[in-house]
Amino acid sequence: MDKRIAFITGATSGIGEGCARKFAAGGYNLILTGRRENRLQALARELENKTEAAVLTLCFDVRDREEAVAAVGSLPPAWKEIDVLVNNAGLALGLEAEYEGDQDDWETMIDTNIKGLLTMTRLIVPGMVERNRGHVINIGSVAGDAAYAGGGVYCATKSAVKTLTDGLRIDLAPTSVRVTNVKPGLVQTNFSNVRFHGDDERAETVYRGIQPLTGDDIADVVFYAASAPAHVQIAEVLVLATHQASGSVIFRQ
Repeated sequence: MDKRIAFITGATSGIGEGCARKFAAGGYNLILTGRRENRLQALARELENKTEAAVLTLCFDVRDREEAVAAVGSLPPAWKEIDVLVNNAGLALGLEAEYEGDQDDWETMIDTNIKGLLTMTRLIVPGMVERNRGHVINIGSVAGDAAYAGGGVYCATKSAVKTLTDGLRIDLAPTSVRVTNVKPGLVQTNFSNVRFHGDDERAETVYRGIQPLTGDDIADVVFYAASAPAHVQIAEVLVLATHQASGSVIFRQ
């Protein structure tokens, strides 16, 4: 396969969907994963109609290690040499005080944001090391820099993403494989709808009074990191809306 291949998890919405469109337009072939088969197929058809990208879809949940192993193992030989892994699949659930939180929500966040990321890294990075080329781009968060009220567990998972990204970069220093942590601030996707278990009205208040980032904004940064010269490693990027100063400081008009 002549084109480079980007493997993007959580590609059915938000940042992952933005990354899929950006990498397809940028000359990559794509392996897109997600839990919603219909959304994956619709996106694949759209990208193949609008760009010259070939798109392969894998429908599975990164929380399920057996599903992930089977999905990656099913890749045809021409698709196994992955150049860019975008570990995007992630979520927040709930905004209760830590001592009142829902333990099922905690487990879902930990299993997706930490263990799912580790599973995909373990499955794909050895091939990059063997070929001595590749790039892992993890989608972290400004929330990984400091905790905020009601977000302790989510913030902890994104702090873990930062630490795991840094650790992987250290482990890969003898190789030519690059590692990047992109840390978005306020991005208007379905993130808040998921956090509030489908309460659209409550989710909308998160973005009231400020122009938030979009999934496409973050995709631009991800693609920029992947497009840097081979000797340049964009280790970490914090991306905030103009009127956001940190995870907890937002000026609303």
